[in-house]
Amino acid sequence: MYFAPDYAPACFWQDDVDLPAGSSAELPAVVDVLIIGAGYTGLSAASETARAGRSTLVLDAGPIGGGCSSRNGGQVSFSIKPELEQLASLHGPAVAAGIYREGFAAIAELREFAQSPAGECDWRPVGGFYGAHTARHFVEMCRAVESQPRGFEVPVRIVPRAEQARDIGSDYYHGGIVYPDDVALHPARLVVALHARAVAAGAVAHAGCAVLALDRNRDGFIAHTGRGRVAARQVLIATNGYTGKLSPWHRRRVIPIGSYIIATERLDPELVSRLLPHGRNLGDTRRLVVYVRPSPDGRRILFGGRAAAGERDVSRCVPRLHAMMRQLFPELANTRVSRAWMGFVAYTFDTMPHFGVHDGLYYALGYCGQGVPSATYYGRRAGLRMTGNPAGTTALEALPFRTRPFYTGTPWFLPAAVMGYRIRDALGV
Repeated sequence: MYFAPDYAPACFWQDDVDLPAGSSAELPAVVDVLIIGAGYTGLSAASETARAGRSTLVLDAGPIGGGCSSRNGGQVSFSIKPELEQLASLHGPAVAAGIYREGFAAIAELREFAQSPAGECDWRPVGGFYGAHTARHFVEMCRAVESQPRGFEVPVRIVPRAEQARDIGSDYYHGGIVYPDDVALHPARLVVALHARAVAAGAVAHAGCAVLALDRNRDGFIAHTGRGRVAARQVLIATNGYTGKLSPWHRRRVIPIGSYIIATERLDPELVSRLLPHGRNLGDTRRLVVYVRPSPDGRRILFGGRAAAGERDVSRCVPRLHAMMRQLFPELANTRVSRAWMGFVAYTFDTMPHFGVHDGLYYALGYCGQGVPSATYYGRRAGLRMTGNPAGTTALEALPFRTRPFYTGTPWFLPAAVMGYRIRDALGV
């Protein structure tokens, strides 16, 4: 019922793009900078440290960019979750404003790179539709639009329910908002472009080379890998949703949450265009996040969401994702699934990314599902900070990076939380 003849539990983005193979050379004995994690953060940082003349080595336990960097929905929008007023009450108006400015700067910086010849990643300023799943949420949405913080306004268009057929081929929502500046891109192509930029600057990246342990010495750190030891003066933790036992302090502060995506079989382009007019991204107000977009060729719909709590067999998540998809688009009831995949995003307890230095280890992680602009931006800031460049300073450094009692990095509470959110979404509360 659900699976197309060509179904594979594989990432759709890698159907037409091969991730970088990485270096085949032996590991150097000594480097200035070691970056653990070869996703958007690590590759962006490596460009800056290598450009500054620092010998830079990037190591990843898996493929280069093989985590959520190449497996996300490829959607770019403003990436700071808490409202400005909430941030100001917690951290002061100056810090809050600085964080918001960086949220806009992250998009502008990524746009500049993506629109350059070196950054080709199928950058498409298609806009986004954000739907209200209850009438109450639509009222709250309109109120928020009308009271945007001064100096941080974004272009928006309120869409009443009676008019939303022009923007989405579904009557599921009670109205919504169009964000015309939102963007769709090809996440795996962005990995390729960032890796090429880092290598051109002089960095070396190795795939399939996990750092098993880190020891300190008087000059910095000794990294132990399955291919030998590497001494490094500076180390950056850039593992985000894949942060493991190597650094327990960081692991206790990020919550790995699985994000699951399906790609439909090839559809009539007119159907795709009718369901998602203008090729826009789609999200909504539900606590269990849903994100939708057409494929770049306009022949498939990519439907993602928090469909499970830690399930690694993506095929088992296909029925639930399919049910979520046909609830939104009844016309897809008989549509089958061609690809299904997942990746781990990293949430934090304050729903904010974090950046800084702890016990000598630099870090940038915890993007809370908004890592396309944030990881590239804060990765660059981390690289600049490691070279002593003042441009590496960010407002995030003022935020305490807290954990919770009894949390060691395994989110035992997620099944209950997901169930609770599912109930609240169903009740519209």
